[in-house]
Amino acid sequence: MGDRNPTKKSKYHDENGGKVTGVVVLMKKNLLGVNDVAASVVDRVDEILGRKVALRLISTSTAVDPDSSESCRGKLGKTAYLEDWVTKITPMTAAATYNVTFEWSKEMSYPGAFTIANFHHSEFYLKNLTLEDVPGHGRVHFICNSWVYHAERYNKDRIFFANQTYLPSQTPPPLRGYREEELENLRGTGTGKLEEWDRVYDYDVYNDLGDPDKGSEHERPILGGSTEYPYPRRGRTGRPMLSSDPRIESRIPLYNSLSIYVPRDERFSHLKMSDFVAYALKSIFQFLAPEFKDLFDKTPDEFDSFEDVLQLYDGASEVTNVTLLEKIRHHIPVETIKELLRSDGEKTYNFPLPQVIKEDKDAWRSDEEFGREMLAGINPVVIQRLQEFPPRSKLNPELYGRQSSKISEEHIIHNLEGLTVAEAIRNNKLYILDHHDSLMPYLRRINTTAAKTYATRTILFLKEDGTLRPVAIELSLPHPEGDHYGAVSRVCTPAEDGVEGAIWLMAKAYVAVDDSGYHQLISHWLNTHASIEPFIIATNRQLSVLHPIHKLLQPHFRDTMNINALARQSLICAGGFVEITVFPGKYSLEMSSMVYKDWVFPEQSLPGDLIKRGVAIKDSSCPHGVRLLIEDYPYAVDGLEIWGTIKTWVQDYCNIYYKTDEMVQEDPELQTWWTEIREKGHRDKKDKPWWPKMQSLKELIESCTTIIWVASALHAALNFGQYPYGGYLPNRPATSRRFIPDLGTPEYEEMKLNPEKAYLKTITSQMQSVLGISLVEILSRHSSDEIYLGQRDSPEWTADTEACKAFERFGERLKEAEQKFIDLNNDERWRNRSGPVKMPYTLLYPSSEIGLTGRGIPNSISM
Repeated sequence: MGDRNPTKKSKYHDENGGKVTGVVVLMKKNLLGVNDVAASVVDRVDEILGRKVALRLISTSTAVDPDSSESCRGKLGKTAYLEDWVTKITPMTAAATYNVTFEWSKEMSYPGAFTIANFHHSEFYLKNLTLEDVPGHGRVHFICNSWVYHAERYNKDRIFFANQTYLPSQTPPPLRGYREEELENLRGTGTGKLEEWDRVYDYDVYNDLGDPDKGSEHERPILGGSTEYPYPRRGRTGRPMLSSDPRIESRIPLYNSLSIYVPRDERFSHLKMSDFVAYALKSIFQFLAPEFKDLFDKTPDEFDSFEDVLQLYDGASEVTNVTLLEKIRHHIPVETIKELLRSDGEKTYNFPLPQVIKEDKDAWRSDEEFGREMLAGINPVVIQRLQEFPPRSKLNPELYGRQSSKISEEHIIHNLEGLTVAEAIRNNKLYILDHHDSLMPYLRRINTTAAKTYATRTILFLKEDGTLRPVAIELSLPHPEGDHYGAVSRVCTPAEDGVEGAIWLMAKAYVAVDDSGYHQLISHWLNTHASIEPFIIATNRQLSVLHPIHKLLQPHFRDTMNINALARQSLICAGGFVEITVFPGKYSLEMSSMVYKDWVFPEQSLPGDLIKRGVAIKDSSCPHGVRLLIEDYPYAVDGLEIWGTIKTWVQDYCNIYYKTDEMVQEDPELQTWWTEIREKGHRDKKDKPWWPKMQSLKELIESCTTIIWVASALHAALNFGQYPYGGYLPNRPATSRRFIPDLGTPEYEEMKLNPEKAYLKTITSQMQSVLGISLVEILSRHSSDEIYLGQRDSPEWTADTEACKAFERFGERLKEAEQKFIDLNNDERWRNRSGPVKMPYTLLYPSSEIGLTGRGIPNSISM
């Protein structure tokens, strides 16, 4: 029970009663670290007028509380008030401590909770309360971490529980009513507009991405709630529906984006918000999109060479293209982007040099690096083992005709180190990066916009030295006479020189474009950000803060609802940053909905994903139960180490509270939580047979491990390499603007004479490059208040000693894993760990410093 010294008596205590002292830690209201002087003055006046902050302890005593209509409720102590609010001068950007003195009677037992009522006009952030020398119990700690508004904002006083952990059946009876009531408050009524001070967690479909009142070009389909467009649910805001279309939720003004509703305690901390705004100032944010639209629709300025591109970064000379600079300055208020476009004599563009070109400016162009990035780049979760040749399509032939690959054995046989195709498949030597089926249904529509690209299939051969060699790239377009006629395809094979070398480099660029879009929309957004949000909502609605699984998962949900809400407001909405910079444009989120049709929860586990893609097979003799078929696969090697470490921690933790499968089955909060995830959070998947039944401890451990993996390590692997790899756009172009030139055209002649210029005219434009680099720089940074895997925001997150010891072991294993990764990176046998660009694979190192590091696993999807 958190008993540090149960025999020690308070100096205020005697046999008949006495006093118990406590210390409250809170942070006063402020805005982005700036003191809110007015709030401070008003609060001081409130104190003088007797409007104070009132607290009452709730005892686990079975004595009937005369103030309560329910005799099962714990006994409420007498009201106590925070002391010295007026006389204590504290900085508003830091936490302050206040004393509180509670009267204690002999009828009181363990103080399992307390209520707090704030009668000040201004809210404050309550961090914790610590009681010293509670008679019979010693020190008792309450972790709060919650904003407390004026008491009139709540139907009942706010309640906080001591840092104990109880299954529902083990909760002291006097606390059970409070436990259930708190969950009811968090679930809300399901109706009405949710306000800043609300703490309601509820579900809604993605009906807030478009704004049809602005015109048909701003219309977007509703994602979720239909078989045509299935999707995970997002947090409900309750904003009014449009009068012109009552299915569509109205949007808030773009200048007010930072105030989009999420439950108050899900909002960024002051430090995180300050960092986020600072990073955004260096970016050209979504509200500038309308001003850029005309520029994108016209012929933009071009980079003339790869050397031209390098001038965007630190250490290079000034960008000399005055026309581009003047266009940007003409369309954007200088103060808005003062950190990006400097007018004080500093370099015009001040982007840090991306790691992929730090050691060698040209190595990214090599075939080895191209293949390596499928195993150790920012999207290492798509490559599959090729199990039939030629590759087949799963698209409906009645709608799309013949879509099977036209790559033949003659195209690749001379690059298979003497093997036939059949032998290479049998020996697990052939792999494929397949972006054909996911893209082809949208390609005709995408190519009517400014984007011009292909659906791609890339065949790769696993060489004896462990590296992957691309041996063929198939570029496919819809048949000009209709989809049902199938695909029109060309096959490109490796070449280094002349026009064939230029075409091969372009073919690799089209693959990178497809992979970049798939990464951003599917691997990153859908499979981490969007898919995890229903778990966050369900956890807060159905698992009490006293529940062991709530304590296990809560750190892995920090900031996610806030970053997702900001994304809906500014990035993934109609005309948002993603639509501007990623090639599917207005079809981006709709395309991710199509891929969600194939989303399977158990396959989100790392072993499940590797086995599904055929790059690993089950093998009980191997660690983690799988054997990799590509031994030098940095993401999978490091990922399995992290996965196993997470699973061991989850297993150790869950075994403390659940001794049998029956305890899992008979836990009403746990069962309701899991049912709600399926039936509400991922409602469009609710009838799928692959959902774990949550009837065993094994299923609980596996499910929680998967949730933590997705929210921490998987997201880190997909997110924090965006700038190191993608900050140099020629390596990871996000869009392409023209097809491979036809023989006999002026563009073909230019490609022969100046392949670099032709390449740069094909991929992301100059203006889009600046936008894209700005975005991925923001997304790739760690904030100053980041909490990493193996860390907690408080050492007293639980009073259970056994759980704390298990968590310490978890932290030690993570340190050992990081050292193992460092040793692997220093071992030259593993060529894919650094590659031609000499860029060690660090994305799954658990620790990191602040900023743009290309390493570190935050606990949660916090950026």
